[in-house]
This record gives sequence, structure tokens and C-alpha cells, in this order.
Amino acid sequence: MIYGLARPLLFRLPAETAHRSVHRLLGLADGTPIARALEKRYAVHDDRLAVEAFGQAFANPVGVAAGFDKNAEIPGALAALGFGFVEVGGVTAVPQDGNPRPRMFRLREDEALINRMGLNNDGAAVVGERLAATDAPVPVGVNIAKSEHVDPDDAPADYRETYERVAEGGDFFVVNVSCPNSQGFAELQNRDSMEAILGELQDAGAAPLLVKLSPDLPDPAVEDALDLVDELDLDGVVATNTTTDRPASLRSPNRAETGGLSGKPIEQRATEMVRFVAERTDVPVVGVGGVTSAEDAYRKIRAGASVVQLYTGLVYRGPSIAREINRGLLDLLDRDGFDHVSEAVGADLD
Repeated sequence: MIYGLARPLLFRLPAETAHRSVHRLLGLADGTPIARALEKRYAVHDDRLAVEAFGQAFANPVGVAAGFDKNAEIPGALAALGFGFVEVGGVTAVPQDGNPRPRMFRLREDEALINRMGLNNDGAAVVGERLAATDAPVPVGVNIAKSEHVDPDDAPADYRETYERVAEGGDFFVVNVSCPNSQGFAELQNRDSMEAILGELQDAGAAPLLVKLSPDLPDPAVEDALDLVDELDLDGVVATNTTTDRPASLRSPNRAETGGLSGKPIEQRATEMVRFVAERTDVPVVGVGGVTSAEDAYRKIRAGASVVQLYTGLVYRGPSIAREINRGLLDLLDRDGFDHVSEAVGADLD
């Protein structure tokens, strides 16, 4: 109810300004009695939701996607809102300002966002120190990306430098080779480049290690990536990143903005990508894209996702979204006769 009252005021602000305002408020609550009060209100405690995937134990399968907490400033506060895990970043070896503003746009009529942030972040040294000092009660993953100035041929060493600076504080690591808003990423999604980057990170000891794929990759390229996942014995796949495509259904005037589209318009496509990945590999899949309700999350779980993530849904639905999804998942499990959420994973696969 409070967010319902506050949202019109927040939506009068530019999207990035509103995000920073919410971020600061959550930061003020982190580690205080307010966070404990939030946890009491928003966390859903039920063993039927507990998940084990890529060596991590999650109290529930609903996490925060990379991009919301780029600099690892509020993982504890996000955990207090009932999320089962948080992925911070994308983090680069050096600090980056990102692209010029404005660079984030609401598509209100579509419950979507377009962003062309450009991987703005404080850099791996600062984020690594912050992570090492963080005592979040949930697993914290780190999304690792290529620094803007680095040539694709030098990307493996750049990714390794970032990993080594954040390694102490991360519980799992996601290799981002699919950012649509920074230069040089398209060249990283071919098999040879991915193999070099992933191999370098494995040599550095990165584990658990997951790779995040783009929904814009053609099927043969996704299959190549999944072959590599199996060959290198990676720990998981994140499906998917934002898309540069623009569905014809978009109604907002902001649909013409360039950047990565997220939110409800990509929900079906992201779920299809989860299914495509889950049918071709045995590693856990993290389902991302358009999750705003328990039904959205459940579709991804039944399509093969062990856990799901959201970002845009938090913007539109507010701080109670994890609670509402987790409660709804329990109802859906009861409806379908499942005793535990793990039984629903991949239920719709052939």
C-alpha cells in the first residue's frame, strides 16, 4: 500500500534518479532494526521453497538480477525484502561512468524498461572490498563483465583481473558476455572467445561459475555455448539478458529508445530460452526476464529453471514482490500436487 502511494511520485522522477532514491533508502535500512522489521514483513519461510543449485543453498528460488545493485551496496537490504539471493554487478576491472544520461527509460504501458547504462560501476577493487565486508544472509553472486576500453583479444585477462578482486566476497560468479549496451560484447559470444574467457577464469579458480546468455543469439550459437558449458563443466547458465529487439506489441512512446529491453514484453521469449537451455544441458538454469508474478516464475521453473531472478518487476510491483511470488508459488505447488518446488523444475519438458 505504501509503495502504491509512493510510486506515482517516484515515476515523476527520471527512471535513474528514482532508482538511486530507492537504493539510498534501502542502504539506510541495511543493518538496522528497520531491516529486521522488513524481513519479518516480507520474508516467506517455508521449507518447500528451499533450493540447492550450483553449490548454493537458497531459502527460496526468487532472486534479484544483476543491474539493480551494481556496486554491492545493499544485498543485505534486498535479502530483508524476502529475496533468496542477490546478483550484484556487472562489475568491471576499472571504474566506469557508463553512457551519457538519460540512459534508463520506463515503458509504463508495457511494464518494461529500456536501459543503455553501459556498465557504470565503481570498479572491481571497490566492489571487492565492499563484498568482503558484507554479511548478507543470502548467497551473493557477482556478475563479471569486460571493461569498456579493453580489446576483445585481451578480454580473458580483464575478466580474470575482475574476478580476482571480487573473489573473496562472492558466493558464485556469472560471466557476462552478452551486455547489449557496451562496445565489444558481440565479439565475445563466439565459441573461441567464450572458451578463452571461461578457461582463464577456471584457471584462476572461479567457482561456482555460470555464463549469462543473450536472447538475441540464434539457436546454433546458443547450442555452441551450451556445448562449451558441458565441455568445461560449468556450474550453470543464466537465461537471459535484455534484448535489443522491439516486439510489435510495445505501446509506450519510449519504445524507440536504444538499449536493452526488459520486463513483461520479454517474459514469453525468456521462458522459451529457459526451456531451450534446459532441454540441452543438465546444469542448473537461472531464469530471468519478465518475472512479475508467481505465475511468471512458475512458468520458468516448469520450463527448467531451478531459480529465477527479477529486476524490472521490482520497479513496477514494489518491495512486496518477492513475498507475493513466494506465497503464490506455494499455492501453485499445492494446486499441482508438488510437495517441493524442486519437483516442479522442468515439469513441462518433454
